[in-house]
Amino acid sequence: MRGRVTRREFLRWAGRAGAALALGSALGGAAGCRASSTPEPTGARTAGGADRFVREALHYLGMEETLDCASCHQPEEPSRVLYCHVSHGQDYVQCKLCPRECVISEGARGECGVRENRGGRLYTVVYGRACALNNDPIEKKPFFHFLPGSYALSLATAGCNLHCLYCQNWSISQARPEEVQNQDLMPEDLVAYAARLGSKSIAYTYTEPVVFLEYVLGTARRARERGIRNVVISAGYIQEEPLRALCRHVDAIKIDLKAITEEFYRKVCDATLAPVLHALKVIRASGVHLEIVHLVVPTLNDSPEEFRRLARWVVEELGPDVPLHFSRFYPMYRLTNLPPTPVETLERARSIALDEGVKFAYIGNVPGHDGENTYCPRCGLLLIQRIGYAIQKFRLEGGHCPQCGESIPGVWA
Repeated sequence: MRGRVTRREFLRWAGRAGAALALGSALGGAAGCRASSTPEPTGARTAGGADRFVREALHYLGMEETLDCASCHQPEEPSRVLYCHVSHGQDYVQCKLCPRECVISEGARGECGVRENRGGRLYTVVYGRACALNNDPIEKKPFFHFLPGSYALSLATAGCNLHCLYCQNWSISQARPEEVQNQDLMPEDLVAYAARLGSKSIAYTYTEPVVFLEYVLGTARRARERGIRNVVISAGYIQEEPLRALCRHVDAIKIDLKAITEEFYRKVCDATLAPVLHALKVIRASGVHLEIVHLVVPTLNDSPEEFRRLARWVVEELGPDVPLHFSRFYPMYRLTNLPPTPVETLERARSIALDEGVKFAYIGNVPGHDGENTYCPRCGLLLIQRIGYAIQKFRLEGGHCPQCGESIPGVWA
């Protein structure tokens, strides 16, 4: 199906395959194929015959008349086009899904590893090809202002358009679908399974839902017909047109705002900041419920000045009601030389955010911390008490504080 493999591609694949073998055939934790306590979905079977997972992709351009070599062969950066030096006679396509705008030659795939050029048309090769499936508490995403105490059937496919050095699910996000275990789960199967489990929502998570957008949309449409909500957990590295299409079909989006500096995005995530900030504005304007997570990494994005700048941007550009989570970092993947985030640093970040006008600032990955709880921003009453993913107390009445009547933004039922 693919064209020739370059030496760089082979070495990248070999490294990933070696890591996968070292981990064993079963993926653990959040990236596992499914939780052991979750019953088998009806009709699920091991994937085989990859063509049945192929659908023509949305958001791309043919390059027959528009290929501009200068756009990807700037003197200061290497080419992003595979085989460009020998393949100008081939049918190129340009993906318009994310800000990378990969130019892809015949038989090759984009940076995400799941969108392939076949005969001048771009295809997604992970439609219905789930590599992770679990029924999770919605607080795990984390969503604190969206159906608290409910469960979300959570799934992922292989692939990602970012390459974060600390990715906790790197064994599937940095892999191609051929390199991981998969289940054949078409949208109708997923929706039926969610209904069978009593899940209030379906969560597209673990890797990057942007790169399996067609699968998300196909599932989300069917889920809404059954009264099941849809939530997306994303880095927000997406162009505006596909993002608006996504917002029309889902009910909540959580964005990982990884830093407020361009340097962090470039060095740690192999990405850029501006498209993420724009995506946040688009989501907020769409009316879809939005929450933000900021993973605090020691020495890289943990200065008081950055906390203040980030919180101020959220308040000024999105409004003070958007929940902002400061999460604890743990050494992972290729960033193992740093310690876990000190709890004091997270407390400082939360305090700064509250001082800057954020009404709902939280501390994440520190179970039992007071910063997990929701308080009324007017009278200070404890409204929702959490320990990890579990709700201990819930005092909201019709989305309002029972003591002072303050309206608490969110989706509560």
